Amino acid sequence: MLLPSGWLLRHSVVMWLLFHSLVLMTLCFHHAATSCSKSCYCSDSEGSFGGKTMRCSNLHLTEIPQDIPNDTRRLYLDYNLLTSIPASAFHDLPLLTELDLSHNELALLEPGAFRGLAVSLQFLDLSSNQLTTLDPDAFEGVTARSNLTGNPWHCDCRLQTALPRLDLEPVSLTGIICETSEPSDSGAQGVPFLLAKDLDLCVVLKKTTDVAMLVTMFGWFTMVISYLVYYVRHNQEDARRHLEYLKSLPSRQGKSEESSTISTVV
Repeated sequence: MLLPSGWLLRHSVVMWLLFHSLVLMTLCFHHAATSCSKSCYCSDSEGSFGGKTMRCSNLHLTEIPQDIPNDTRRLYLDYNLLTSIPASAFHDLPLLTELDLSHNELALLEPGAFRGLAVSLQFLDLSSNQLTTLDPDAFEGVTARSNLTGNPWHCDCRLQTALPRLDLEPVSLTGIICETSEPSDSGAQGVPFLLAKDLDLCVVLKKTTDVAMLVTMFGWFTMVISYLVYYVRHNQEDARRHLEYLKSLPSRQGKSEESSTISTVV
């Protein structure tokens, strides 16, 4: 059965319109994902890998823009008013190789702040902020070359544990200065933290852990001794009662034999 030519024409027009709408939606989504963030300046990154360089410097930003193109390779957020980096702040930027967060007011890097950047990120600038310590959970495997100079560091065991996880820039070797330290008499204040010889800020924590282990072991030992004493005393009482019972058996048997003898004589 042949279909009317009018029906075929209408069907073709509808299919063409649907296809055209789909193409437009795809282009719109692509443009939204790759267009530059408001107030920032974007340019194509140099090299054969493509992607964008996005500059949001000196814009008085108090939070990280939410519309960063996902093909961004270099992101400059320096000279702003950022105070913290929330978890997964750059999770949608799989191509990001360079991140500049210098000259802000950063005092907190939340756990997972650099989640998703362990493979791509090659350079991280956190210099000239208000960081006093580092949470190792903020980096989640990121080992990028890092600049941490110009921060009011509080040098303690936590910082000592976190720093070796990063590939620090040579300038950071002399630029990480301890403003305060724990313990306060460690001699770390005012000196380059990474160049201080024989400085172990985890020794106090280790001693505290050792003391805690000794106290715990002593507590368990006391409990064991107490149980043994109770067990021995309880068994001694049972043994005494059993012994008394055994001692009573011969006398009863002797009385029985004596009664039998008297009966025989009678």
